[in-house]
Parts: sequence; structure tokens; C-alpha cells
Amino acid sequence: MPEISTHILDTSRGRPATGVEVTLSQWTGNRWKTLSKAVTDENGRITDLLQGTTHGEQGLYRLQFATEKYFSALNTEALYPWVDVVFGIKDANEKYHIPLLLSGHGYTTYRGT
Repeated sequence: MPEISTHILDTSRGRPATGVEVTLSQWTGNRWKTLSKAVTDENGRITDLLQGTTHGEQGLYRLQFATEKYFSALNTEALYPWVDVVFGIKDANEKYHIPLLLSGHGYTTYRGT
């Protein structure tokens, strides 16, 4: 089973994004099936979104970051109410770390280690 983790850095503040709700879903061929939900810790991290589930095979996955709630709590204007990052798992024995660099008006992501 793969390990899926994330880390969010609020680049506008130069700090980890604490308290962001993240939902992990898997594409089933006709819809997204929610596998887990978690909230980033004080370091902006969620270490294993598949922990405690029986899922984790090859296929398409989506991380949905609830950015509107995060920025609203900071009284910061934001363009994106959420950020969806869709990625493919080809080798279920690998670790998939999907970081998000975030500001109120932009974001970027990559496969980390």
C-alpha cells in the first residue's frame, strides 16, 4: 500500500498552513470516493492519509485542500475556495508526498520526498 502525505506552506506568511482540512479521494471510474479526511498539524503536515484504510492501489487520487476556510480564519482575501490536486499512483509500493505552496492568489505543487 502506498503512503500518501502532504505539507502546506503559506508562502504569503512564510509559515506552515495550520488547520487546513484535506480530503483524499480515489477515482472509481465514474465518481470520486472519499477515503479519508485530516487537518494539517502545527507544522502544516499530514503524515499518512491512507493510515487506517484498506485502500491504496494503482489509480487516480485527489487531494482537496479547503483553502477558503483557512484564509477566512486569517481575514485574508483568497481567489481559490479550494485547491484540487489530482495525481496518479503507478507503483503502490512507493511513497507519494504531495506538498502545496499556497498564497491567497496562487499555488503550486510537486512530488516531494
